[in-house]
Amino acid sequence: MTRRNANLLLLLAGAVWGMGFIAQSTAMDDIGPYTFVGARFVIASIVLLPLAIYESKRATRKLPVIAYLQFIVIGAVLFAAMALQQVGLLTTTVTNSGVLTGLYVVIVPILALLIFREIPHYIIWPSVVLTFSGIFLLSGGHLSALTKGDILTIMCAVGNALQVILITRYVIKYARPLTFSFMQFATIAILGSISGLGFETTEMTSLLPALPEILYAGIFSSALAFTIQAVAQRYTTAPQTAIFMSSEVLFAALFGAILLGERIPAIGYLGGLLIFTAMILTETIPHIKRKVLTS
Repeated sequence: MTRRNANLLLLLAGAVWGMGFIAQSTAMDDIGPYTFVGARFVIASIVLLPLAIYESKRATRKLPVIAYLQFIVIGAVLFAAMALQQVGLLTTTVTNSGVLTGLYVVIVPILALLIFREIPHYIIWPSVVLTFSGIFLLSGGHLSALTKGDILTIMCAVGNALQVILITRYVIKYARPLTFSFMQFATIAILGSISGLGFETTEMTSLLPALPEILYAGIFSSALAFTIQAVAQRYTTAPQTAIFMSSEVLFAALFGAILLGERIPAIGYLGGLLIFTAMILTETIPHIKRKVLTS
């Protein structure tokens, strides 16, 4: 797969997550955040299981035990991020949550540099600034006063950034994206279900009204989108992954306008333009530089 196609796949994942953001918000009218996270990833695990088995049967060599441990750790990191975001939505606005979740675009290259001494292509830094500026403008150019939910959402952004970096560092080399996705999902399903049973009193009948949101989030936002990430990230960098995945905020605003009748502020169109400018820069500048060097 070319880097360009990989980035286009990540853009598709962003669109799926953008629609899923609406499902995440409305589902908690009926069930608690931990129960929702657990339920969506139970569905995702069921969907991925036969594909993971098929991939394992076709593999030419077995995965080492350390690989499974790494998959589980990354799943636990993603569970923490997802749970923080869901709990945060109880005490913050959808706008604040979308903007602050997008902070992982800034955090990914910083963590990669601090933890693994990975120096990104120079175009990443201005692209990061453009992307987060675009996310901020898409929200209307302001945030309401920070709440406990906002702090939890910022912590979620750190978790999302760490998950992206860990996939690049420890998962890509095994070339088993479906197996990794299943292990990641199963870990989140178990942790989410245990947390739901321990901290919430959700009745089974309460799951029925939220079933459409659970199914969408489980099949599309989780099984499809996170697996796309695991596949596509093998052919691009962690900072580029974060920038293209950040398009979820743009698509969330678009789908919110179409499905919920929400209005995009005039300044939001400039924000969308900045996000797409950042994507074009990260896609074209390294390619142009390679052509110049090889010509």
